[in-house]
Amino acid sequence: MTTLQPNLPPSSQSWGNILISHARQHPLVATGLLTATVAVALLLLQSLIQIVRGEATLFAQFALLGGSAGFLATAAGAAPALLLRGIRQSTEDAMLGFAAGMMLAAAAFSLILPGIDAGTEMTGSALGGGILVVIGLFLGAALMLGLDEFTPHEHDKTGPCGPGHERCDRAWLFVFAIALHNLPEGMAVGVSFAQGDISVGLPLATAIALQDIPEGLAVALTLRAAGFKPGFAVFIAAGSGLLEPVGALLGVGLAGGLMLAYPIGLGLAAGAMLFVVSHEVIPETHRNGHQTVATLGLMTGFSLMMVLDTALG
Repeated sequence: MTTLQPNLPPSSQSWGNILISHARQHPLVATGLLTATVAVALLLLQSLIQIVRGEATLFAQFALLGGSAGFLATAAGAAPALLLRGIRQSTEDAMLGFAAGMMLAAAAFSLILPGIDAGTEMTGSALGGGILVVIGLFLGAALMLGLDEFTPHEHDKTGPCGPGHERCDRAWLFVFAIALHNLPEGMAVGVSFAQGDISVGLPLATAIALQDIPEGLAVALTLRAAGFKPGFAVFIAAGSGLLEPVGALLGVGLAGGLMLAYPIGLGLAAGAMLFVVSHEVIPETHRNGHQTVATLGLMTGFSLMMVLDTALG
């Protein structure tokens, strides 16, 4: 019987064997990803009946509009990269800090707090409501940690990572990295509209769209700096925004069925966003010695989102 030799180079192994080998090396992360994936699948499954019956059609339309706004904002932000070769690193770090601040505030004010309120109303206990959201937070973090660990991708400063990255074209590695950032944002928009509550969904969709403008420019300029042509860099950066309406539809499906799925879904989206901000965005803004301007940008974004949530919520 023929067996796979453990010392074979990754390029000669199948994707299945590469992933299995990586899972054996990172069993806890693999278990977390599997658990989160099963939970997401169950949440989606329990909402299919409502979607098929048309009961969630209006909510899905709201979510799709909110996700599309994020896509358009990403494309608008990326467009100047057709002419710009780059911007000062301190400016880019401040822009990313601003986006991180808006994401943090959105997670807190538009996801976690409404999730606790909804969970408290359903369970009749503030503790019960908080526990439901915490479950979602850790599911979201486990999902993003697993995707980050098991998806081949590349970051501008740290280089390629993930199992099988040697077999992927560099352009696709950048695309996968962008996808890991935009998917949870779309999911957050979808979950926030899952119960048709405009006071929850509108501030969050607005915040996500605003922070997508500097994020789109930063992504396009990063691709240009990596050696890609201006048109291709803008196309990829703008196209990455398409994951936001896709994620929005996924999010509205996650939390659009059983009532208990709503606070858990809000927590899951918040956990995914918090993971991205803490694991990727903030370290990136502090990597180049511009911590002060990045922190001021974060505080500005956080404050703006807080005001938006108060005004539109």
